[in-house]
Amino acid sequence: MDFDFSDDQEQLRDAVRKWVDKGYSFDRRRATEKAGGFDRAAWGELAELGLCGLYVPEDDGGLGMGPVEGMVVMEELGRGIVLEPLTQALIAGAVIANYGDAATKATWLPRISSGDAVVVLAYQEQGARYALGHCKAVAVATGSGYQITGHKSVVPVGDQADAFLVPAQLGGKTALFLVERSASGVACKGYGTQDGSRAAEVQLTDAVATLVSMDGQTALEHAVDIGIASTCAEAVGVMDKAMAITAEYLMTRKQFGAVIGSFQALRHRAADMKMQLELARSMSYYANLKLNAATAERRTAMARAKVQLGASMRFVGQQAVQLHGGIGVTNEYIVSHYFKKLTQLEMTFGDSLHHLGEVSARMEDKAGVFA
Repeated sequence: MDFDFSDDQEQLRDAVRKWVDKGYSFDRRRATEKAGGFDRAAWGELAELGLCGLYVPEDDGGLGMGPVEGMVVMEELGRGIVLEPLTQALIAGAVIANYGDAATKATWLPRISSGDAVVVLAYQEQGARYALGHCKAVAVATGSGYQITGHKSVVPVGDQADAFLVPAQLGGKTALFLVERSASGVACKGYGTQDGSRAAEVQLTDAVATLVSMDGQTALEHAVDIGIASTCAEAVGVMDKAMAITAEYLMTRKQFGAVIGSFQALRHRAADMKMQLELARSMSYYANLKLNAATAERRTAMARAKVQLGASMRFVGQQAVQLHGGIGVTNEYIVSHYFKKLTQLEMTFGDSLHHLGEVSARMEDKAGVFA
């Protein structure tokens, strides 16, 4: 199998890396964090690069690219620990393109691609513990469409978004709807998250909604799997940069008249970090290459990848902090922000323990020595 990136993919990587290096400095990120965790100007710059429309078909104003391009982009944004949730644009573009009707596509896809509309997935509910089958929000048909009543938690930039993709119960099964934040019956309470980004609690009370898909469970699983693959790629970028920062520190910090990177024990720990990074990278490739596979195969691949990424994120983040010593946990020093980002990514779209259970549940009877 050829794992080399094409010239177009390398050019895409280079364009995003240049924007991160020149347009998204640590100072800009800190300013965004202090201002609430989301910057519409930065979102517009991502859209100008075409990134918001990465999964939007060309006929609808997007780039019409695939999972490998998405992986390349998210790795580079991870290196810059970019706060703006591009993963949500990838989810919204793909879900509406694959499941929405012609009117919904025409209304929303060009706006998502241009960055004019921020559409995010609002699916988590209290008590769900990441289970996608847990949905207490209820939709009812009205003369002019649908209304939803329910509560969604930890919605990315929920109080800043323009619309939400919301799963809700309709006639005894899960359907997927689109709800505009400006609609009557929508109330949002925003807050900052651990990594400096933004989320919100969203309360829907007879909120007007547009039906995206009656097969909401299938659409929701697809949306979350796109999120997992994107999160895996982003985490690789975060770990890659955290590793580079740590290696540079080891080769400049001196103790007993020598750089601490010359100490064998610390070199071994750095080597273990590199090994975990490469394990994570290979599983990120695996997840993204399986994103267009059949549902059962895709779901299994995402769970496997998230288990390994969770272990790698925890190890690399902890070692990066420990090898820096006390400075590694200070808010003024950059590596602490990479550690916080990794901690939050480990819990995004299901933590390691949840996905370990998913892997276990999907093991076939023929697996094992005594099958």
